[in-house]
Amino acid sequence: MLSAQASFYARWRVRCGVVSDLREERDSPPEQLLQSIWQHQRLLREQLKTLDGRPVRILHPGFRSVEGGPDFRGAVVQFGDRPPQSGDVEVDLRPRGWRAHGHDRNPAFQRVLLHVVWEDGPAAPGAPPTLGLRRALDAPLGELSLWLGGEAAPGLPETLRGQCCAPLRQLSPARLTRLLHQAARVRLQSKATQFQARARSAGWEQALWEGLFRALGYKHNSWPMLRLAELRPRWQTPGAPPFALQARLFGISGLLPAELPRAPAGGSRYVRQIWDFWWRERDAFSDCLLPHTLWRLHGSRPANHPLRRLALASQWLRDDRLAPKLEAWCRREVPAAALPDSLLETLPIEPDEFWSWHCTFRSPRLRRAQPLLGAARMTDLAVNILLPWLWMRAAEGGNARLQHALEQRYFSWPPAQDNSALRLARQRLLGGATPRALPGAAAQQGLLQMVRDFCDHSNAICDHCQLPKLVQDWMAEDP
Repeated sequence: MLSAQASFYARWRVRCGVVSDLREERDSPPEQLLQSIWQHQRLLREQLKTLDGRPVRILHPGFRSVEGGPDFRGAVVQFGDRPPQSGDVEVDLRPRGWRAHGHDRNPAFQRVLLHVVWEDGPAAPGAPPTLGLRRALDAPLGELSLWLGGEAAPGLPETLRGQCCAPLRQLSPARLTRLLHQAARVRLQSKATQFQARARSAGWEQALWEGLFRALGYKHNSWPMLRLAELRPRWQTPGAPPFALQARLFGISGLLPAELPRAPAGGSRYVRQIWDFWWRERDAFSDCLLPHTLWRLHGSRPANHPLRRLALASQWLRDDRLAPKLEAWCRREVPAAALPDSLLETLPIEPDEFWSWHCTFRSPRLRRAQPLLGAARMTDLAVNILLPWLWMRAAEGGNARLQHALEQRYFSWPPAQDNSALRLARQRLLGGATPRALPGAAAQQGLLQMVRDFCDHSNAICDHCQLPKLVQDWMAEDP
């Protein structure tokens, strides 16, 4: 009987690079394999010791990060007889990678409590405790490489899923959706009360713009975007064209280079106009300029650059009747499947002569025009910003009928695009369920709310988490 490695298909997989042909005696594993070995703990777990001889127990390897920084976050590790610690884990091939890759100087790595490496050797000066894996594998390297190409490796191991996973998987799809919608309602009300609080001091329209700017900044740049929105009374003047708003936003944000950049092909006239306009106004805004270092520009898709989001905001800002239009939109009868398109009609994303074709001032012209915001992102704006804002406006106005209509719109909105937060939540809480387990945006929001309420207040091994018992109690109460 032929071994898997001897078969034509197995040889073909290696030749095409699907898996690596590794030989224990001379090869180092690719980092992807090393990360999968760590995630699934394909190790002699009872024999692990750091390079300086300290016993170490991995109570949880952490969750793989896809956003830069340490490779795994939220790990739970115990050194010797000391109490378990929660923190991050960085995976490198060699101990010297800690300093060679600049981890010792990067604030994002301050919570790393374990440096996992392939090769043994002295730990890097100043590095956290270091664990070598070459002699700690539970199988030969070639066998682990073959396993990496199988179905088991990419997902979260069964043993690392949350304790709530078992009771949640006992729910029928309809009951699971009902529970998730209850959590989503809490999330809707929580976001709405934030708008209510801000509107008391700044007004409803200003609260809306701050919410929109914050959402356009995504997770990493929400704070500088919010600060720009807070400064809106300074930089927005009645009747100002989008070009003037763009120049002011680029200048105040600190994203406009200190020197005139070499313009990409076809964009020199636009860049020169932005430059000349801002330098005439710079002194008037000198007291509110943001430092460039406030922005996190690495680790995100080029098309999501804040410059493009600010260009889009300048389009929306020219419409001084945006709030009334949104209120009229929520009174229209719209089928659930058509909700995103109907919102795009109210908040249009128009082509921009420069930013539809470029990601930054210096980037080359794109082969195809890219919208300043994807349609999927409009769903995020709807469920996180627009519907909560409108819902609370209706509540403040005593319009219960409109509130009910907005709730129906919220719970019938089509699902948003899948992302890393949702994938991890499905793995931990729903046993790796497919995106279809969350039939709409509200179900997605409800799952994220469960993570916020329970996972974020526990650790990776679910210490003292009450969600499993609450699910069981709910099953008994709502059969």
